Amino acid sequence: MKKIAALAVVLATGFGVLTPALAKDPPICLKTTGIDRTTVVNPQKILFRMKDGKTYSSQLSTPCIGLRFNGFVYDTSFMEVCGGSQSIRVLNTGEVCTLGKFEPVTVGQHG
Repeated sequence: MKKIAALAVVLATGFGVLTPALAKDPPICLKTTGIDRTTVVNPQKILFRMKDGKTYSSQLSTPCIGLRFNGFVYDTSFMEVCGGSQSIRVLNTGEVCTLGKFEPVTVGQHG
């Protein structure tokens, strides 16, 4: 019984530490209807240009070979794409890669 109580305290303490971190920096999600176009900069970086003029960059954790020449698709049932968790599939090769966090791009940072 003491072990269960101790485990509960450890878990509660751990969640107390994690919760503010998650709340402080939630992932950026883009509505699919708001995406105007994407530009593959290199095998590890994609720019998402929005219809409202904003641009977001996603740095993949690993290179996605063939991405630049074959394009990609994503499958989502929530009508949004979230950085850091969304998988994409390269057309023609079928390679699956994960988008990195979306970072807002300011004028002059494209590329």
